[in-house]
Amino acid sequence: MIAKSRRGMLVRLVLACIWFLCAHAAVCAPLDLTPESVTAGAQSLYRARLADAEQKFELDTDTAFVVRVKRIADRLIVQAMHDDPETRNFKWEIHVTDDAQESASGMAGGKLLVGQAYVEKLALNDSELAMLLGHEIAHIVLAHNFREMQEALKMEPERSAQSFAALEYAIDHDAALMTKLADLNSAQESEADMEGLRMAARAGWAPLALAGYFKKMAHADPMANFDSREHPAAARRWRAARELAAQISAK
Repeated sequence: MIAKSRRGMLVRLVLACIWFLCAHAAVCAPLDLTPESVTAGAQSLYRARLADAEQKFELDTDTAFVVRVKRIADRLIVQAMHDDPETRNFKWEIHVTDDAQESASGMAGGKLLVGQAYVEKLALNDSELAMLLGHEIAHIVLAHNFREMQEALKMEPERSAQSFAALEYAIDHDAALMTKLADLNSAQESEADMEGLRMAARAGWAPLALAGYFKKMAHADPMANFDSREHPAAARRWRAARELAAQISAK
């Protein structure tokens, strides 16, 4: 959902957790696409990811870092609930993983997962970490997971006979479907950048300090000037965030 690494769910994770997924009707039954079914499916996938991380001794291992992440996330979640009262019904939850492949993920219903190695690699300060989390929370508040699945079924309606897990897997791994969804994905990433920055600024963080996350992200990306199938170019995201931060600060 920021960095939208929920799309980066690895093949090994799906295979390792398939027994878990198939024990949950909301995930493995033929899909009845509603916001509620997407939330239920995301909940089960999230539990599978946590179980996998815990089995590998990669879940919430650094207490000080977990406390730091939750302190910042809680402040953002309070702001999100103030901005959008419907999110007060979400069962918000956040965990940290040592998995080096994880940056940060936001899943429907208020589920967040943060990669400690990613945060440390970029040496994110609290404002920059708030931007990373704000981006993922914005994905959740904007129901991007649900909207993405709606679009996938519009493009390939035969997938409505699949389970939630199968559709989610296809969205993450089926090259043809991913290409069809590329424009939507890019637009959602940009929307989460802007809305996440605005939300974090309303929560009290300095806008230009928040935008610093994108600067570090761009500097660490050897392909910073090129769009990917899922994300606008990192350099372009940094420029857009800097411009929005200046506008907010000017007000």
